[in-house]
Amino acid sequence: MAKLTSIMSLAPALPSTNVLRHRDFSLFWVCRFLMNLGVQVESVAIGWQVYEVARRTRGVDQSAFLVGMVGLAQFVPLFVLTLVAGAMADRLDRGRLVMASLAVELVCVVALAMLALHPQPSFTPIFVIAATFGAARAFMNPAAGAMAPMLVPRDELPRAIAWSSMAWQSASIMGPFIGGVLVALATPAAYAGAGAMYAGAILCLVLMRTNTRPTSTPQSRIAAIREGIAYVWRTKEILGAVSLDLFAVLLGGATALLPVFAKDVLHVGASGFGLLRAAPAIGAVMIGFGLSRWPLRRRAGLWMFGGVAVFGIGTLIFALSRDVWLSVFGLVVLGAGDMLSVNVRLTLVQIVTPDHMRGRVSAVSTLFVGASNELGEFESGVAARLLGPIGAALFGGIGALAVTLMWAGMFPSLRKADKLLEM
Repeated sequence: MAKLTSIMSLAPALPSTNVLRHRDFSLFWVCRFLMNLGVQVESVAIGWQVYEVARRTRGVDQSAFLVGMVGLAQFVPLFVLTLVAGAMADRLDRGRLVMASLAVELVCVVALAMLALHPQPSFTPIFVIAATFGAARAFMNPAAGAMAPMLVPRDELPRAIAWSSMAWQSASIMGPFIGGVLVALATPAAYAGAGAMYAGAILCLVLMRTNTRPTSTPQSRIAAIREGIAYVWRTKEILGAVSLDLFAVLLGGATALLPVFAKDVLHVGASGFGLLRAAPAIGAVMIGFGLSRWPLRRRAGLWMFGGVAVFGIGTLIFALSRDVWLSVFGLVVLGAGDMLSVNVRLTLVQIVTPDHMRGRVSAVSTLFVGASNELGEFESGVAARLLGPIGAALFGGIGALAVTLMWAGMFPSLRKADKLLEM
């Protein structure tokens, strides 16, 4: 692991602003921020739209299940296409792949906005659009994840990766809040906002001049996919980190049930839904700011496991609460724990991967993260159907804590990691 140690030692304590002097990297940073912001807003809007329609036409019991089905509709194409998309990102122009994916997502939000204007829209076109949205993300994420290192000199790569991750995480923090606020105004307004963000991201890519076509190796697509999977499998620390995120969020996806809690448990309506949806972002902002000022210097592995445990505890607080402010507190705790664990995982996965494999490794990581989010929504919907929304959230919090203990035992080198250097 000497090579891993030497690479990780290049990672800065704080991302330096000097990488933003590179014009195309600055454009990419804005693009990455806008496109993830659009994804987050669109995800909030489609979940609320399905719940509102289902509650009017199918009743409360069916509505939570159908919200979960939105996650499944997005996950299936993501699961099927991501590895192929990763191989394509290591062969084709990554910028053009991202641009094409954003164009498809722009069409999706326009179609969803038109459906939102209909008084009684059918579920079938909504789920078809959600599946198309998932397919576009399958191609967008690996290519975007592998682009940053192509836009700066090699000696500035760690800082560029840190800034690229910051753009993605910042959008993940702000997006749910913006989505909640726009949904409280009108669902079509949320879709219009997401569309404007996608259009801005496309414009940034159009203005870039750097050649973003990677140097590909002469091998078949199947062989390329196998090589990427084998690399992740051999590097047990990466495997442990991404699979921990997969199963913890898969079981602890309480945020998928927020429309149900807002209307039928806490009785706070659309405005309260916006507050609840923003609460995890508040916790993430607090931890993100803290990590930017006081980065992790020791016991990184324990901090990552601790973050997942805090995520589970926050889920339990939210599940047991009947007061809106205590629920907000639980969600703030949940978001703080998630940000802490994600910080360690992203640093590990993004910095140690060779450039010619970044698309494929990013695809594997995207597959795990996508599974935890979209499939987690489906799991929450099914659990809510069987256990009720409160029981489903309790099950998720206990599951997240159980996964933390299991993975700490299964991946001891990850648990003992100190500065991510001793693995």
